[in-house]
Amino acid sequence: MPRPPDIIYGRNPILEAFRAGRPIKRLLLAEGLRDEPRLKELRQLAAGRRITIEAADRRKLDDIAHSEAHQGVVAYVSPRKYWELEPMAREALAERSDAVLLMLDSLQDPQNLGTISRTAEATGVGGIVTSHNRSPEVTPSVVKASAGAAEHLRYARVANLAQATDILKDLGFWIVGLSADAPTLYTEFDYRRPLVLVIGAEGEGLHDLLRKKSDALVRLPMLGKVSSLNAAVAGSILLYEVIRQRGSL
Repeated sequence: MPRPPDIIYGRNPILEAFRAGRPIKRLLLAEGLRDEPRLKELRQLAAGRRITIEAADRRKLDDIAHSEAHQGVVAYVSPRKYWELEPMAREALAERSDAVLLMLDSLQDPQNLGTISRTAEATGVGGIVTSHNRSPEVTPSVVKASAGAAEHLRYARVANLAQATDILKDLGFWIVGLSADAPTLYTEFDYRRPLVLVIGAEGEGLHDLLRKKSDALVRLPMLGKVSSLNAAVAGSILLYEVIRQRGSL
């Protein structure tokens, strides 16, 4: 079966792709769109880079995007390039000595991956590590859910998350897992060091081997009747505690 074309859709995602310097081949706009600032900027950016702009029927865009959430804009782009784990980690450390990486264990919902990616970009995360067989690729729906933030992030996909933690520890990272039954409250750990924050899927939590590989496990307080938060929400809370401790708020 031929590989589907590389596309992204939605006004903000495509704008962020332009801003991130991702090569864009064609831009399709639905016929009869009302002009607004983002569309004007998209047209200007496309014209400046001599990118073909085509008018298209909205139903055609629905078919291309496999979604009605494209806001009348679809772009054909170059294939996404994933990082190798160690170069990504070294690049993050070169940017700041207390770099933060996210490791996502079995986070299979594209909406969740997009949401946590948006927070990761906003909080300065140096890269996101996922598993080949337990997490989705960075699909157009992930980019849309991230409001385009995914275009500014590094992603590494690995065969084995537990083995990846060994590589990252050798580079000086502390592995901190988020777990509902952890002895340490998330506000009581000192995050002022190179970190890999490991987030598991809600319900499932972290796999046993990743729990054992973690240098520390922390928990969020749960005072109501539900036992867990959405994984993207939980990860976002933890990321903002990291930057609070570092004096960035």
